[in-house]
Amino acid sequence: MSNERKFAVLIDADNVSDKYIKLILDEVSNDGIATYKRIYGDWTKPALGAWKSVLLENSISPIQQYGYTSGKNATDSAMIIDAMDILYSGNVDGFCIVSSDSDFTRLASRLRESGMYVVGMGEKKTPSAFIAACNKFKYVDVLAASNEVKQESGPVSEAAQGEMTSKELIGKAIMTIVQENSDEDGWIFTGDIGNLLIKRYPDFDVRNYGFKKLTPFIRSFNLFAIKEVQPDDSNSKLVYVKIK
Repeated sequence: MSNERKFAVLIDADNVSDKYIKLILDEVSNDGIATYKRIYGDWTKPALGAWKSVLLENSISPIQQYGYTSGKNATDSAMIIDAMDILYSGNVDGFCIVSSDSDFTRLASRLRESGMYVVGMGEKKTPSAFIAACNKFKYVDVLAASNEVKQESGPVSEAAQGEMTSKELIGKAIMTIVQENSDEDGWIFTGDIGNLLIKRYPDFDVRNYGFKKLTPFIRSFNLFAIKEVQPDDSNSKLVYVKIK
C-alpha cells in the first residue's frame, strides 16, 4: 500500500541476538515497510560470525565499525550518524532502533522532534529512558518466548515480565482512559483505548501479558462491559468498552 510508513531499521549487533532478526522484521512489517535494513558491529570479531547467514537470508546490510577504544561501543556513533543522514534524506517516515542501550535515548528523541515515528526494540534490560523516548517499544525476548509457548490467553509469569509496565498499572490506565474519553453513555472504541495506551506506555503490547488481542486482555480485568456493533456498511464488528 502506498500509504504505508517507510522505515529505516538500524540494529546494534552488540546488543541483540541474531535469533531475533526474523521477529524484528515481522514486527516492523506490522507498522510499515523496511526501506533501509542496516546492522552495525565490528565484523572482524569471531563472536559476530553467526550473523552471516541471517543477514543474507533477510537482506540486511552489515556496516563495519572498528572498536577503536577498549570498553566503548563504537557502533553507537556509526548508527547515530547514519540515522541523521537518513533523516535528512527525506526518504523515510520512521525509524526502528534495535538495541538495549540507553545511549540511543537522545537519538530517539531527536528523530521524534523531526516528525519521525520511532519504534524501539530490545530486551527487558532496556533502560526506561530509551523506552519512553520511543513512540512504541517492543521487548524482543518476551515476544520470542510468547511465540515459542504459543499461549492462547492468560498472563505470563511475574519473572518473565521483568521491568515491563505491570498489568495492574495498565488496568488503571484503561479505567482512566474510559472515564476521560468515553461518550455520553460511557462507551469507548477499543481501538482508541489501544492507541492511547501506547502513547502513555510505549512498551505496551498485549502479547507481553500472554494475550493475542486487546479485547480478551481488557475482558480479563473483569472491570469492563464489552459490546460488539455491526455497522451497516461493514462486514467486521466494532468493539466498545465501558466501566461496569
